[in-house]
Amino acid sequence: MCFLFENFQGWKDYCAKHEMELYEAVIEYEVSEKEASEEMIWAGLDNAYKVMKDAVQTGLSQDMTSRSGMINNGAKKVFNYPTPILSKEFQVLISRALAAKEVNSCMGRVVAAPTAGASGIIPGVMVTFQELHKVEDRKIHEGLLVSAGIALIMEKRASIAGAVGGCQAETGSAAAMASGAMVYCMGGSVDQVFNAVAITIQCMLGLICDPVAGLVEVPCVVRNASAAAIANSSAQIALADVSGVIPVDECVEAMGEVGQSMETRYKETAMGGLAATMTGQAISKRVLIQDIEMLPDEDQE
Repeated sequence: MCFLFENFQGWKDYCAKHEMELYEAVIEYEVSEKEASEEMIWAGLDNAYKVMKDAVQTGLSQDMTSRSGMINNGAKKVFNYPTPILSKEFQVLISRALAAKEVNSCMGRVVAAPTAGASGIIPGVMVTFQELHKVEDRKIHEGLLVSAGIALIMEKRASIAGAVGGCQAETGSAAAMASGAMVYCMGGSVDQVFNAVAITIQCMLGLICDPVAGLVEVPCVVRNASAAAIANSSAQIALADVSGVIPVDECVEAMGEVGQSMETRYKETAMGGLAATMTGQAISKRVLIQDIEMLPDEDQE
């Protein structure tokens, strides 16, 4: 029998009882529930991380202009800007998160971690983290397994879908996953890993999902960058043993309650928030006209 990822306290207790690492419980779950072998799991992680790294590189080296025109090589502009606000490392982190998400917006290949709308956060965070701390791929893969366990619980107790819980469920979950993974890879304790998740949720709580024209571009891409920054700040705070005060399971419950209470127009319907602004509505009409014009003419078929 394996741990079924009902809550974080149960995950901690199960690992303590069976004298295993957090990631080992996730492997056990995958083997038991998904009928996968350990070899398949590690191979899948290796492939997924390669796709993440490729997305980062693609977004910073190839043309990233979306059909709507709302995405126009923003990652490269940030990466090449001559004056960092904080440090070059922070600038690289932000540009990488933007880059991987722009690949998604331009119909490229990404890893939905946990969703395509949040696909720039974990790549931007983990690729930069690995480069800075010279971490081997094996440890990164273990961190990704930890992040998967985090997502399993958040999905079960709240949501990881913008259509259900708003953007807090997508970019918020991804940031929590990345933060927990970094703390694990830094040798943090189980309590520190889970505290990083709790702090991240607190920072992302209540964020709505309001994609302009219904496209996963604006404000989704820039939110991936800001979520990557929050993931790093939460990890730093947790590693210093600064408590988030509210336990992680209670934070997840709060996230679920907020998502349930959120009005439908703020949950991926493009009916509220930025999507409902005058400019957002104008873009929506323009994109709709473009799509209609691109449909095949039945008389010519």
